[in-house]
Amino acid sequence: MDPTQTIAGTTAEQVADSVEHAVETGQLRGGQQLPPIRTLAATLDLADGTVARAYARLRDRGVVVTQGRRGTRVRERSIVTPRQHLGLAIPADAIDLSRGNPDPALLPDLASHLAAAASAAGLYGEDPMPHVHAGLAEVVRTRAATTGIPTDHLTIVSGALDGIERALAVHLRPGDAVAIEDPGWPNLMDLVAALGLRPVPMALDEQGPTVDAVVGVRDRVDAIVVTSRAQNPTGAALTPRRRDQVAVALEGWDGLVIEDDHGGEASGVPLSPLAGHGAHWVIVQSLSKSWGPDLRVAAMFGDATTVDHVAGRLRLGPGWVSRLLQHTAWSLLVDPDAGATVADAARELTRRRSLLREALERHGIAARGHSGLNVWIPVADETVVVAGLLGRGWGVAPGARYRLDSAPGIRVTAAAVTDAAMATSFAADLATVVAEPGGAPVV
Repeated sequence: MDPTQTIAGTTAEQVADSVEHAVETGQLRGGQQLPPIRTLAATLDLADGTVARAYARLRDRGVVVTQGRRGTRVRERSIVTPRQHLGLAIPADAIDLSRGNPDPALLPDLASHLAAAASAAGLYGEDPMPHVHAGLAEVVRTRAATTGIPTDHLTIVSGALDGIERALAVHLRPGDAVAIEDPGWPNLMDLVAALGLRPVPMALDEQGPTVDAVVGVRDRVDAIVVTSRAQNPTGAALTPRRRDQVAVALEGWDGLVIEDDHGGEASGVPLSPLAGHGAHWVIVQSLSKSWGPDLRVAAMFGDATTVDHVAGRLRLGPGWVSRLLQHTAWSLLVDPDAGATVADAARELTRRRSLLREALERHGIAARGHSGLNVWIPVADETVVVAGLLGRGWGVAPGARYRLDSAPGIRVTAAAVTDAAMATSFAADLATVVAEPGGAPVV
């Protein structure tokens, strides 16, 4: 279909809305080129500037991408279709190793903590600092200080991605560039697109972003996002040595360093934070993976300017993260029994991850997964391997969800591999699949 037949309107907003509607209804396809600004302006009898503003709004919304002389094209995958939806549907009778979630059986019981929080709930205006629960602030500061994180400036946000979005919004504008790990977290890739930012892939190994990758991107981007540990999908974790090397590579750089410590205790390895390096920095420490995915509570530490702006903007929107949730989080963190449950869970997750990697190694299959809930397995053809495993009753996540320019692979949730028999069975089936034509693993 001629794109001009689907586009209408007399204002920039109307033109942008008509394009977005055409994308959502399938009249415009991913990758399809839109008319040049002057051509569409002449067709609609509008000023060039009106169409230019419409295209800019579409870019900011993540609907189109601007490619210089190649023009403006519909984004291959709309932001209304998250990357995590890519892949095959997994039937109910298959064993699902694709989700990347913690095992609910390993999480602390929230019931008594939620009840206590409900009885302590206050009213508007009763607390001069409602956005940060005093008890929670004290305990997260104490925890962070033991790892070397500067704790002078703190606010509470609704999870890791919320904190990352708010930090990016303080410093960046549409069109700015952000270095993100590749392979990396699909939700972050979607967020960068939705904000109209340009993702720049940054290679990593089991110790985090490589020094060469950091050096290669630092002068081309306005922000860098690094996962401290439990990196999704590879399980990478910054070591003290790599942390120091990356810090040296970033000396003198005036961009924003965002550190994502979403894994917390579930990572199973100590934290080696970059926090404090750079003119502008934040580290977001979420409780979701270790203490409960629905807590939606994370501590954000950072430089004064960034944290103050995030906190100020938060107060003008939702106001604060629910005090019920903050009180629940505080109650969990100071409860020795809940802490013991989380510590036991971390050891169990490490055991499960080791079982899976060892079973794969016995079949000569290389896997990455130094920390966290998942392992990453390089393969030559994701489609062949994902479909082959599904035919044998296993659901895994295709690497296409996580990749920009990196090599193909699959992500397997080790947290769902509960015993040695399951690990052995999965590894044997994967070995059969990759031995078939087109399915050999990349080692």
